[in-house]
Amino acid sequence: MIKKGAVFLSASVPQPGRRGFDSFDPVLVGSAVHAFVEVVLGRRLLVWGGQPAITPIIWDAARRLGVPYERSVLLYQSSFFRDRYPKANLRFDNWVEVEAVDGDMHASLAQMRKRMFNDRRYEAAVFIGGMEGVLDEFDALRDGAPDARLIPLPSPGGVSRELFDRVDNLPSEMRTRTDFTYWLYRLLEIDPSEPRMLPSKEDGRSQ
Repeated sequence: MIKKGAVFLSASVPQPGRRGFDSFDPVLVGSAVHAFVEVVLGRRLLVWGGQPAITPIIWDAARRLGVPYERSVLLYQSSFFRDRYPKANLRFDNWVEVEAVDGDMHASLAQMRKRMFNDRRYEAAVFIGGMEGVLDEFDALRDGAPDARLIPLPSPGGVSRELFDRVDNLPSEMRTRTDFTYWLYRLLEIDPSEPRMLPSKEDGRSQ
């Protein structure tokens, strides 16, 4: 397991009628997520809430980069959604199920986020696109991991554009810039030459 602090990813594609839908650009959301994975994967433990649209991007990047997915990624699921878990999320033993609050989706998600943000030390969190849940994760992480750097990317739109205005000391030119890889290396303080985690023999047997 990677010894440095974890980096949390909060990202989703806004749905019609939901908060963030009117401002988001689906191409830029995808581009930003790919850039995030390129910068972080295998260099920091990547943690996220198992958002189904994001899992395939991370899984494909791990294979392309030769990074052991099962040791470089950790996702959390609430048992409230147990009958809807994407199969891709369950392929490896790198996920944590958090017990639901009976019959209450919002309370179940809040409980999962509390567990997720108290389980480990976070260096930073990146927010891309998103709907109401991204806003909830921003607030929960700020309370549960107050030392983590919060990095909402504004140009893809969605809720992350709103959150950009709630974080002090982020460069104003980020509002319109789409060179996400550059900004993420800079703001996450990761050296592009930093080596990635390599697979072990055990990783090969788990696939």
